[in-house]
Amino acid sequence: MITSLLPELRTCLREPIPEIEDAARFLDAAVSAHLQGQRVIAEELFRLADNRRIWDWTNSVWGKNSPYVQYRSVASAPSVLPKELRVKVRMPTAAEKAQIHARDGYHCRFCGMPVIRPEVRKMICAAYPVAVAWGNTNETQHAAFQAMWAQYDHILPHARGGNNELENIVLACAACNFGRMSFVLEEVGLFDPRETSPRKSSWDGLERFSK
Repeated sequence: MITSLLPELRTCLREPIPEIEDAARFLDAAVSAHLQGQRVIAEELFRLADNRRIWDWTNSVWGKNSPYVQYRSVASAPSVLPKELRVKVRMPTAAEKAQIHARDGYHCRFCGMPVIRPEVRKMICAAYPVAVAWGNTNETQHAAFQAMWAQYDHILPHARGGNNELENIVLACAACNFGRMSFVLEEVGLFDPRETSPRKSSWDGLERFSK
């Protein structure tokens, strides 16, 4: 982590690389092939999406001492609260997650990357366990599914007094969520993503795989 004064606010910690959008197209085509009964084609497309350069990109953001997480001191930032004073951490319910995805359009509100719910990823992993690996370490996980791993990010982190209301939660990719850690937006020089409209596209988070 680099301590510095950032010249201006950013929308995300690091812009996604083109290979991520390529992988999203491969994944979308793979699901379409699967639904048409073309499992061999689907398997190959899932493999093509597992690009090492995507893994390197994700690791560069959420990895230890990331050069893209640039901290700056903000005098008005809320302090880290003792655990006994924090709102109890709670993941959104299934109904709340559906609302968040509908509102945010299956894209990260920070970098705009297409995201995929872990529940959908698990079904695809079960159907294609060789092409879509999901091991116990970052290095053994499918690069595209790892980068596009849908997260429910608290704008004001729990540690800083944030609550579990949907107004305080946005959809994020794994890198944007884990990379920011428990810093408030201003401390890492980020715009509030709620001040801009969600990205809209035909991306459905591969939800049709389960239908």
